[in-house]
Amino acid sequence: MGYLLFLLIGGGLLALMETGDMVLWFSARRSEPANLLFTFATQLGEPIAFIGVLLLLSGIALRPALYLPVLGFCVTVVAFLAKKAFRHSRPLAYFEDAGLAAQLVLVPGVEVHSGATSFPSGHTMAGFALFAFLAFALPYKKWAGLACLALAAAVGLSRVYLAQHFFKDVYFGSFLGVALSASCYLLMQRPKKQWLDLNLWQALRSLRKGELPGAS
Repeated sequence: MGYLLFLLIGGGLLALMETGDMVLWFSARRSEPANLLFTFATQLGEPIAFIGVLLLLSGIALRPALYLPVLGFCVTVVAFLAKKAFRHSRPLAYFEDAGLAAQLVLVPGVEVHSGATSFPSGHTMAGFALFAFLAFALPYKKWAGLACLALAAAVGLSRVYLAQHFFKDVYFGSFLGVALSASCYLLMQRPKKQWLDLNLWQALRSLRKGELPGAS
């Protein structure tokens, strides 16, 4: 439900805004706390975040922990192919071509990418795929979904704030990430092996005793 609201609000913003409007809006409102926040948030769409979630899931059940790397691989491949297919300019290249680069206030210490690799946002795909998968896999659903959505949205907004992507890149990247996550989650339900529902420590203990359930 929360993600549907995100899609509705995001769709409305896309209909009302020009391509670079949100990048310029953030550019005019830089602050040190926001710079630090979004510089950190963007890292939640990088491999280190997948490693952290992998460790968390290993303590819950092997099933999602084993399928998370599959999801990461799928996100990487789809993002690479989509960028090659669409070849949309990054914000810096877009504003340079339009003669408006002087209007951009960049975040100090952040390397801003250029070229034709803007659409879709790979970080956003990864962030939404990762945190949607985590929300699906966590046994406690009430607040986990909202927390995961907030973290994923922070990744997406960070890409616009840091002038790495336009909002359209983030919007469609989020959709692809959630779609891949849901597909991977459904795929992981198929193996009915009981040992996949053990966490890592339970599985190692059972293996040491020669009692791994459903391993045969």
